[in-house]
Amino acid sequence: QVQLVESGGGLVQAGGSLRLSCAASGRTFSSYRMGWFRQAPGKEREFVATISWTGGTTVYLDSVKGRFTISRDNAKNTVYLQMNSLKPEDTAVYYCAAKTSAGSYYVPSTYDYWGQGTQVTVSS
Repeated sequence: QVQLVESGGGLVQAGGSLRLSCAASGRTFSSYRMGWFRQAPGKEREFVATISWTGGTTVYLDSVKGRFTISRDNAKNTVYLQMNSLKPEDTAVYYCAAKTSAGSYYVPSTYDYWGQGTQVTVSS
């Protein structure tokens, strides 16, 4: 069992930055692929970024490439999402998720554990 707790969300002006953190409980954190998703009001949950268990492989949503960076520290059981050059369209609740099962990393239903989410609001 893994419990995930996100933090770091808030209100920021367009062009600003935020760093989201996701702290995981459990001794097997390093064996999980981790992902960040987001959900805006009235929209489906959307894949943002994922990182392999070693941290060696990352994949991003096209619209955040070059602006967002996902990273992990397995010694601290934490995954991060550094968000720069934020835009109003980045406004959403951001969730971290963990998976060990097979399946497409960009599909929410393939993830086994989810955090409660943290709100990110970007004003224009």
